[in-house]
Amino acid sequence: AWQDLAKTYTEKTGVEVKVVTAASGQYDTMLTSELDKSAPPTMFQVGNLGAVNSYGEFCYNLEGTDVYNQMTTHDFDLKNADGETVSIGYCYEAFGIIVNKALLTQAGHSLDEITDFASLKAVADDIHARASELGFDAFSSAGLDGSSSWRFSGHLANMPLFYEGVNADSATITGQYLDLYKNIWDLYITDSAADASQLSTKTGDESRAEFGTGKAVFFQNGTWEFANLTGDDFKMNPDDLTMIPIYCGAENEQNAGLACGTENCWAVNAKVSEADQKASLDFLYWVVTSDEGTKMMAEQFGPIPFKNAKESSNVFFNDANRLMSEGKYTVTWAFNYTPNVDTWRAGVVSALTAYSAGNGSWDDVVTAFVQGWAAQWALQNG
Repeated sequence: AWQDLAKTYTEKTGVEVKVVTAASGQYDTMLTSELDKSAPPTMFQVGNLGAVNSYGEFCYNLEGTDVYNQMTTHDFDLKNADGETVSIGYCYEAFGIIVNKALLTQAGHSLDEITDFASLKAVADDIHARASELGFDAFSSAGLDGSSSWRFSGHLANMPLFYEGVNADSATITGQYLDLYKNIWDLYITDSAADASQLSTKTGDESRAEFGTGKAVFFQNGTWEFANLTGDDFKMNPDDLTMIPIYCGAENEQNAGLACGTENCWAVNAKVSEADQKASLDFLYWVVTSDEGTKMMAEQFGPIPFKNAKESSNVFFNDANRLMSEGKYTVTWAFNYTPNVDTWRAGVVSALTAYSAGNGSWDDVVTAFVQGWAAQWALQNG
């Protein structure tokens, strides 16, 4: 896609654009090598704070540039130690609660009713109470099998971590907002046809199938599920699908958007000539404003945080962009800072499993969350 777009740009402007692609898993190695050459790349990817630490000296301050001023949010941008924006997030993924609008309507409810946790619970409780007559339930199963548990030990866990303000320097967490986690988890396991005591064996495929075959109105997952749900397996109508934020009882959550994050970020080389810097910035501006560029990004990348973003065939991407354009705050991915992520999550899943089956208390979940975080941080950071 980049090669084709570069060719179009050259045809239109006469400016040559060379695109170099690294082999899978070799980006850092290749970038380090390329930056040492006499004709280094004038733009490249710097997708996380670790990369900023590695390549920051090569990163041009993008604040105030034309491409920067086209952005609808700067939540995904990366700054250096001096507070300069050295890399801008150009596309992102999102997760939330996927809704089957047709079933919601059939149950006598509408999306307009759902604006926060209290209203989500009211609708879900009503659907669950009438599940036998409706022929479907509120939530698909919150499986804690390894194929599904990441949705809750990772993505759902993001909610209390985000509201606590967890960041890269958080050696400890307080668990101040774990009541929000309990709110939504209790709703998931109560307003569902799944037996809460059997969640340890419930898989991600089962949960998707329950939603895809019309057995549940709500399904927590991300933008990546669109192809699965509308493809050959389930053939769901895209018009019946939407994604809403994970409401959990936080203050002001009626103004929340989806949980969005990325490691897809652009940087411009601060060490090349001014002419090359300008040429790169001109190209990026064209990419995010032209019909050709925005069409390619909508088709290949998904949601992009720029004013001229085109709609995608993936309605979840469009939901994310719409909420952002309405000024809703982005629930950023605080779970990215989890120390020893697999071990920490395993502890949370174990505690959630016991709690859900009635063999453990919520205090055990809090302990796994808070003390587990401190222990894994200490192990990871010495």
